[in-house]
Amino acid sequence: MSDDTKQTQEVKAKRTAKNSVFLDLFQDKKNLMKLYKTLHPEDTTATEDTLDIVTIDNVLTDNLYNDLGIMVGNDRLLLLLEAQSSWTVNILIRILLYLAQSYHEYFERTSQSLYKSTKVKMPKPELYIIYTGNRGRKPDTISLSKEFFGGADIDVEVKAKVIYESETEDIINQYIIFCKVFDEQRKLYGMTEQTVRETIRICKDRNILKEYLMNREMEVVTIMMSLFDNEQIMKTYWKDMENTLTDKIAHKKDRETAERMIKKGKMSLEDIADYVPALSFDELKEIEAEVMQLA
Repeated sequence: MSDDTKQTQEVKAKRTAKNSVFLDLFQDKKNLMKLYKTLHPEDTTATEDTLDIVTIDNVLTDNLYNDLGIMVGNDRLLLLLEAQSSWTVNILIRILLYLAQSYHEYFERTSQSLYKSTKVKMPKPELYIIYTGNRGRKPDTISLSKEFFGGADIDVEVKAKVIYESETEDIINQYIIFCKVFDEQRKLYGMTEQTVRETIRICKDRNILKEYLMNREMEVVTIMMSLFDNEQIMKTYWKDMENTLTDKIAHKKDRETAERMIKKGKMSLEDIADYVPALSFDELKEIEAEVMQLA
């Protein structure tokens, strides 16, 4: 194997790969129209010009998820959130926050004030979750009241339709299959460029997002590859935080041990230092002073 090949294999694919493709795929108005027609085949009046992507500002702490907002004319707002292959009803909280943020931006964009007596106009919401894992016994619809409050009648309700893999050939189902192919290849080759290339090859052979992948193959590869992706940064950050917390807990236990030994008064500070070497002699004298003050 050549050095170039080895280097290629060592390059890790972005763990947000599927998310990135999700957004890139529907930047094309033709694909956006296909998505809308999948959800509303009965609408014969909609055109590409009546659909607009609404950028959803990230109101959460991480940005590893992709969420797509679509305005249909001036009277409907569609939110599509990707649940990926890990199922969690917490996505309902994401929907609630994004919906509130989307309405806030809509009122600003349309110069409508919430503090005037005139009733504002707002688009009707449609909420969808695209789940790329195996369906199992998961429901067609999930709701905030049922999942978090035992079905109680609550003052704020959120309901979302869940879209799973099906036997159809629509663009949403093709995207779900693309994600599953990616997961299968990742198990074989890890987070490498080979995984990305094989995913694209297999999907083109199976006529899955074929036109998109043929027209934007290089862009898709670029999107899916990164040496320093956000998840790795977050993983490193939380690892550092975990190590810091572990060190603090260990240090606290050492101080408590030293304090107990000093209170017993049977050992000198020099001997105690042998039992808790992580504590400096100055720190032991500080603990001793605190113990004597409390005595």
